[in-house]
Amino acid sequence: MNHDTYDNTYIAGILNSVKTIAMVGASPNDVRPSYFVLKYLLAKGFSVLPINPGHAGKQILGQTVYASLADLPHPVDMVDIFRASSAVPGIVDQVLKLDPLPKVVWMQLGVRHDEAAARAEAAGIKVVMNRCPKIEYGKLSGEIGWTGVNSGVLSSKKPIMRQGFQSFGVRQK
Repeated sequence: MNHDTYDNTYIAGILNSVKTIAMVGASPNDVRPSYFVLKYLLAKGFSVLPINPGHAGKQILGQTVYASLADLPHPVDMVDIFRASSAVPGIVDQVLKLDPLPKVVWMQLGVRHDEAAARAEAAGIKVVMNRCPKIEYGKLSGEIGWTGVNSGVLSSKKPIMRQGFQSFGVRQK
């Protein structure tokens, strides 16, 4: 797959099918991007399990922090990677040991590793690189336009309602 651009239907399909997310590199520091992405995804009704070995057993935004993907108490639909690109191969190794496998490996803005992505895709996992689910959700739901940002998406279709605070969901097409 070409990971330089993504069709909106590909991203919307992922965001509409995912319910549980493991966030590798979640931070308890409220000025870190992973913190406010975690907060946003929780507010949209996603179940988010923070992964951070330095804070294992503690809580971030009321969610128990786990040391590694292997320590998760139940399967997840998506693994969101908030780590440097050089850490991705090791994280994908951990992902490929999960049973069942998650549907998606998502790498945050600035994070890309084509070889690790190819390994995940070979195992049947969808991959998104160099994107933020918070931004993509806001763009596809129309919320980002509330602040005057041009989302590049025009639609007269009513969004699908989801659970969560002011959650309008992502439009299907």
